Amino acid sequence: MRITAIETIRVGEFPNLIWVEIHTDEGLIGLGETFRGAEAVESQIHSMCAPLLLGKNPLEIERISKVLLRGYLGFNGSGVETRAASAIDIALWDLFGKVAGQPVYQMLGGLCHDRMRSYNTCAGYNYNNHSVQRRMVTKTGSASMGQYDDQVAFTENAGELALSLLDEGFTAMKIWPFDGLAAATDGQFVSAAQMRQGLEPFDKIRRAVGDKIEVMCEFHSMWNLTSAIAIAKELSEYRPYWAEDPIKMDSVQALADYRRHAGIPVCGSETLATRGAFRDLLAADALDFVMLDLSWCGGISEGKKIATMAEAYQKPVAPHDCTGPVVLMASLHLALSSPNAIFQEVVRAFLSTFYRELVTVLPVLEKGYLSPPTGPGLGTELAPGLKDRADSIIRVSTL
Repeated sequence: MRITAIETIRVGEFPNLIWVEIHTDEGLIGLGETFRGAEAVESQIHSMCAPLLLGKNPLEIERISKVLLRGYLGFNGSGVETRAASAIDIALWDLFGKVAGQPVYQMLGGLCHDRMRSYNTCAGYNYNNHSVQRRMVTKTGSASMGQYDDQVAFTENAGELALSLLDEGFTAMKIWPFDGLAAATDGQFVSAAQMRQGLEPFDKIRRAVGDKIEVMCEFHSMWNLTSAIAIAKELSEYRPYWAEDPIKMDSVQALADYRRHAGIPVCGSETLATRGAFRDLLAADALDFVMLDLSWCGGISEGKKIATMAEAYQKPVAPHDCTGPVVLMASLHLALSSPNAIFQEVVRAFLSTFYRELVTVLPVLEKGYLSPPTGPGLGTELAPGLKDRADSIIRVSTL
């Protein structure tokens, strides 16, 4: 089997997303995806990656991963080179599963979990894309205006939001009420008034549902160490499940200091790429939970290595998703096949709206748990007609 063409697909409505399809001489096609810097990734794939891949055996996944991810330029960062390599790696695993007629989780060693617990990241419909409130497809197949503008909800009605999630079977949620406050001081100082404002949603959640739901706090690396520790000491009263990316994730010592003083568990980081970055944080006892994004860290190949390394440190993993549906499917396969996976992140606003427009199959979510995909490979394809949209941008490199 040989790679005969590499195709990239973008659509104007979702400018951060890019898909890659790897075509073979046996007619099978592998699907991958990455997020952010889509135009730059497209250029990297066709100018740098395609010449290295065309004519090669697509089943030599580890060899290709080494060439693209550990080459002379771009290694150990989460920039364009790594994002391109990640999308290609996901596509190669999809192709591998299709060749074998098995789901990717089986190719990774089989199920460690019969289902995977999910938590809802409380983003709204237009988070990370240009969409406005979109039409939601209900379980009966009818369409109605979506009701999941959860980012507004956690700011204004956090208690009601928690009740809504519990009603749907979720037992964990993630919010980020301190982000807007960081903008006022560039994350260098948090006032007493700001502290009260940031803590208010957690107070409302605990008053409404007690400890029936776990609450994660995302900080998006917006605070300096001093302010982040001050927030953590106040936040600990509300028993957050973790503090995610509390500071910039580029200082091992600073993060270890945060973990030692914060008094709440630390999760990191979707922003990191390759096993080396995670190795250093784990070795420094700087993490309690390992979060990885397959479209940014190096793909499924690198993600499996990171998860296995975390297991050696007796740390759980929780793959990231707030980006695209193909990466969500790939992440679920990794989680299901990883003994130490405890969560797969989802955004119910995305699952109920635009994700459905982009792919043929999405994970089955029921009562807060995701079921294993059933089809070969990732178990999903780009939606029919996506390439024919007026705003689609297609580019192909061939032998």
